[in-house]
Amino acid sequence: MADRYGNDVLSGDWRKPKNGRTVEIAVEKGMVVEEPSSGFVGAVVRWEHGVVDLEDRHGRIKTYPMGPGFWVDGKPVSLQPPKRPGPAKKTKTASGSVAVSNVRAKVARASRIYVEGRHDAELVERVWGDDLRIEGVVIEYMEGIDDLPAIVNRFQPGPGRRLGVLVDHLVEGSKESKLAAQVNNRNVLVVGHPFIDIWEAVKPSSLGIAAWPKIPRGTDWKHGVLETFGWPATDQADVAAAWKHILSKVKSFADLEPELLGRVEELIDFVTQD
Repeated sequence: MADRYGNDVLSGDWRKPKNGRTVEIAVEKGMVVEEPSSGFVGAVVRWEHGVVDLEDRHGRIKTYPMGPGFWVDGKPVSLQPPKRPGPAKKTKTASGSVAVSNVRAKVARASRIYVEGRHDAELVERVWGDDLRIEGVVIEYMEGIDDLPAIVNRFQPGPGRRLGVLVDHLVEGSKESKLAAQVNNRNVLVVGHPFIDIWEAVKPSSLGIAAWPKIPRGTDWKHGVLETFGWPATDQADVAAAWKHILSKVKSFADLEPELLGRVEELIDFVTQD
């Protein structure tokens, strides 16, 4: 027998509104939106602080609270601010190497890289830290190289226990070059950059200065720099504060001079050779 009353009126989603249920959508500039209670239709021109501005074809602009109560393409919608994108996935390390995710740092190698001072170590860590941890390379600082031959001997370099040394101001005829020449061991590599201090390896453009100043002989170089720039230069705390500011400007290898970049890469290659 035919059903005189048709389908069961309670079957299906009988409570669904004629034009569909309200759905949340993210606002976009230029999106055409209708506010049905007033009949105002306009394109989204801006949004902020929980409100949205619509501009109609006559150039009139009206402001409404964001949320439900709008139509887009004849369907009820709740306008929401666009979601902010999450942090971009890191694809490069600060040194320019390909970033490797989900890889634990290696157990530290017996081989090491020595640098002259704390600032040198902090700068190398800032740019090459990710690479060094993956390779299991530890950076240590010597607090000067006046005893470089003795420092090398105490390390006891040998096969599988290589030592790389980064020296400031390693130029022909300098005190540093004479000390480096005293080291003669196939498992030790001493290289250096031409700068008086590691600070100079940071590009002036990264600091917003024209150039590093020339400091007269006999004047402590770091204090001379601080005085030239008009920065506080009373004690070591002032030097530490200045270095903190300089280091904060180093975001990647692009902020360093190539004379340093090449030498550090050379040392990393040397101490990671099997």
